[in-house]
Amino acid sequence: MANQYYDPKDLRKFGKITEWSEELGTKFFDYYSKVFEDGALTAREKSLIALAVAHTEQCPYCIDAYTKDGLQKGITKEEMMEAVHTGAAIKSGATLVHGVMMMNKVNKLDG
Repeated sequence: MANQYYDPKDLRKFGKITEWSEELGTKFFDYYSKVFEDGALTAREKSLIALAVAHTEQCPYCIDAYTKDGLQKGITKEEMMEAVHTGAAIKSGATLVHGVMMMNKVNKLDG
């Protein structure tokens, strides 16, 4: 089997980022934990959002973590895929709307 750049085992090492910067790492994990608590959105809803963002950011560790987390929170595979498509639609729309900048530049240079 070929070596992979992303090693799935590295996800379990995430907590070790505090070793080289304890204060900032601890502050990050405090913040991260607080964000995923129930609030105006449920932890389940936040997990689904995280899964969609994980895909738009193309983070294999996050995709792994929030797929598992979502399943544990009762998110269905249909809900997961719909969230991924929603993220993809926003990502592609954001790319396309920047085409207006290109059009403006072309019009300015042609003008």
